[in-house]
This record gives sequence, C-alpha cells and structure tokens, in this order.
Amino acid sequence: MNKKKVSKKFSPYGRKKNVSSPYKKGPTGTTESSQEKSSASGSFEDQDTLIRLNKFIANSGVCSRREADNLIAEGVISVNGKIVTELGTKVKPTDVVVYNGKKLQAEKKVYVLLNKPKDYITTATDPQGRRTVMDLVKGAGDQRIFPVGRLDRNTTGLLIMTNDGELTKRLTHPKHGVKKLYHVQLDKPLTRNDFVEIQNGVDLDDERIVPDEMAYTGKDNDRTQVGIKLHSGQNRIVRRIFESYDYKVVRLDRVMVAGLTKKDLPRGHWRYLTEKEVNFLMMIK
Repeated sequence: MNKKKVSKKFSPYGRKKNVSSPYKKGPTGTTESSQEKSSASGSFEDQDTLIRLNKFIANSGVCSRREADNLIAEGVISVNGKIVTELGTKVKPTDVVVYNGKKLQAEKKVYVLLNKPKDYITTATDPQGRRTVMDLVKGAGDQRIFPVGRLDRNTTGLLIMTNDGELTKRLTHPKHGVKKLYHVQLDKPLTRNDFVEIQNGVDLDDERIVPDEMAYTGKDNDRTQVGIKLHSGQNRIVRRIFESYDYKVVRLDRVMVAGLTKKDLPRGHWRYLTEKEVNFLMMIK
C-alpha cells in the first residue's frame, strides 16, 4: 500500500483579525449578527414555485412528511377550500392550506452556527436536566431548531443548528461525505509510525476509516497536537481512532464543518448563517 506523506504543518484557522465580535453569546443572546442574514428571517421559496403538499405541511411544523401523507389520505387537509386526498398533490406557497380549521403557514427556516463550549449536551432535551446546546441559542428565534449531528459533552467547536429537515439530511447522510476538521490534543506525543498508520486507515466496527487529511499542528515539534479531517459521521469517531492506538484525547475541538469555520466566533457564541453560506450547503452533493 502506498503510504501518504506525513504533513509537518497544518493550520485550519486562518489569520486572526483583531476585531470585535458581532456574534451573540448564549444563553442570553437575543439579537442577530450584523452580518448578512440567511433565511433566518424568511424562506428562499419563490412564490410561484410548486411544492408537494406533504412538504408544505411538514414545513409548517405540524408533522413529518410521512405523517403529512397520512393526513392527506384521511381527507383532513383542504387546499383553497377543497379537500385533497391525492398523494403527490402540488401547491404554491401562496395557496391556502387548512388542517383542523387552522391555516398552515410555512415555518421560517433558521440556520445557526454555534461554537459549542464544554459541558453542554448536544440534544434538544435532557431528562437528567443537564445543560444542552438549546440553552445557548435561545435568542435565535421563535422557531424550534435542532442540532445537525452531535458533539459529545466534552467536545467543543462548531455545530450547525436548523429547523430545515432537508438540509439536515443532506449534511448527515453518509453519501454526501460532509467533511469536518478537528484539532486534537493527545495525552502523549503521536509517534511517526502511528501517525502514518492512522493516516492510511483504521478499522473500526468493520468499517475502514481513512482520514481525508492529517497533520501535526503543535509548535516546536510538539507532537501531542494533531489536525485531522474526516467525512465519517460515526459516533465519537476521533476519540475512537486514537484510543485504538492507546492514546487518550485530552481536548477535542471541531474547527470546521462543511466548509464553515469558527473564525471570529468565540466559544459559547452563535451567529446566523449568511444566505451565501446556506446556498453553499444546499449545493453539497
């Protein structure tokens, strides 16, 4: 097998600028970033674009698409005053869709980028009453948003949050191979031999994980710090990779996800994605 060349330096952070942050700190942040907003304040849907009725219903926040199909089949959905039972029916965003006597309106899409601190659970609710990432984005709007993927409690860094189910599927489905970049602090120096072996691929749970990119990132030959870029979405993937070589991950920080970086976004703060950023994510294939 041809071995990859060991990179000596790898900096995902870019040049830092001495600027004041326009972003909001959870849990008290209630106003938006001064940057250009995405559809955090609206939808990109053209008013003449036809969309499937089940998608319209799901976008209103009533239920999932599959559940919407059941409602349509049951004859409890009307469009412009007429009961519709045919699955696959398409409507305009301006059509009047009613369920249980209530007019449905498409829920505004919200797209948030959070720089998660430690000791927050990546979940919408926690039965044990622990702090969750939802506590950090309370000021993002009235819509209920959800984390895309997860970071474990002790992992810091970037987390996308949205109420856009289609984008969530796009970013989490293995076929799209969305890349994430992590800065790893190990309990001991990573040997050159282990570095090369990990770079060439690690077998975990009957799946071979091959990093997209990997490099030492520490200064002055500090080999306890490593940058690793992966497109695998397996749970605790980075920690498990290094644990399989008898290294303990002391600190783990996700510094890039799907091309988005934490530049000028302090820990514990969030911002809305710009329309340009949302469009970029929508184009991921």
